Amino acid sequence: MNTFDVHDPILAPELLRDPAARAVVRLIDVRAGAAGHSAYAERHLEGALHADLDHDLAGDASHPEHGGRHPLPDLAAFARTLGSWGIDEHTPVVLYDAQHGANAAARLWWMLRAVDHLPVWVLDGGYSLAVETGLPTSTAVPTFAPCAPYPVPPAWTLPTIDLGTIFHARTDPAWRVLDVRAPDRFRGEREPIDPIAGHIPGAQSLFFEENLDENGRFLPASALHAKYTAWLGDRSPDQLAVHCGSGVTACHTLLALARARLDGAALYVGSWSEWCRHDTLPRVP
Repeated sequence: MNTFDVHDPILAPELLRDPAARAVVRLIDVRAGAAGHSAYAERHLEGALHADLDHDLAGDASHPEHGGRHPLPDLAAFARTLGSWGIDEHTPVVLYDAQHGANAAARLWWMLRAVDHLPVWVLDGGYSLAVETGLPTSTAVPTFAPCAPYPVPPAWTLPTIDLGTIFHARTDPAWRVLDVRAPDRFRGEREPIDPIAGHIPGAQSLFFEENLDENGRFLPASALHAKYTAWLGDRSPDQLAVHCGSGVTACHTLLALARARLDGAALYVGSWSEWCRHDTLPRVP
C-alpha cells in the first residue's frame, strides 16, 4: 500500500496486479443503470462489490425540480450503506466504471471524500483497461463482514451550490459556472435524458472528456493544472461551480481538479435536470 499516493485520486491499474495489493482494498464496481447491473453480473473485477447509482448514491428523485435526477442521499443512509460494504475510516477503497470514471465512479469518490474518507481512488481507464492490464475477473459476488455505520460528519464537507446561488453566480464576473456535458447537449442540439435541451445562461462548456488522453486515461496532474488554471484565469477554484445533467458526471471534472491540486470548486448537485424544470428560469437556447 505504500505505493498508493493518497494525494493523487487516480490509481493506475498496474498497481493492482499484485494480489497482496488487491487483498487490502475494497473494490467497488460503479457501472450505472440496468446495463451496469447486467455487466456486473456477467463479469466484474474479482472481489468487487457493485454500487447502484440510483439506490446507493442518490436520494429520493421523485421531484427532480427540487434537487435534480440524482440528489445526494441522506447522510445517515449513506453511512449505513458504507457499513454494509464493510467500509470504515481506514478501509482503502478503489472505484471503477466503464466510462472513465464519469458514470459513476467519480460520484462515489466525491461522496467518500465529502465524508472525509481519504484512502479512496478511481481506477484509471476503468474496467476495460483493468482487464487489459491483466486484473482477474469473476462472476462471484463477494461478501464482507458489515461494520457499524460510517461515522459521517453532520454535513457533506466538500462544497456544494444550490439553484438559488447558481442563479446569481452565473452572472457574477467573479465566478465561473462550468457545464461538463457533451458540447452538443450544451448547445441544445440534443437532450437524451431531460425534458428540455439547452444550458444555463452564463455557463461555459468544457467537456469532461478533455480530462482524458487519447487512450481514455486521465491527463497528468501537471497538464490538468495548466488546463484549468488557464481556464480559470485570475479566479481561484473556490470561485468555480461545476455541473452536468444531474450532478454525476460533474464529479469527473472535480476529480480532475483534485488530481491537479486545485481543490475548492463547488458541485451543483441538481444541475441541468433541476434547472430546466423551472419555467421561470432563463434557458439557452
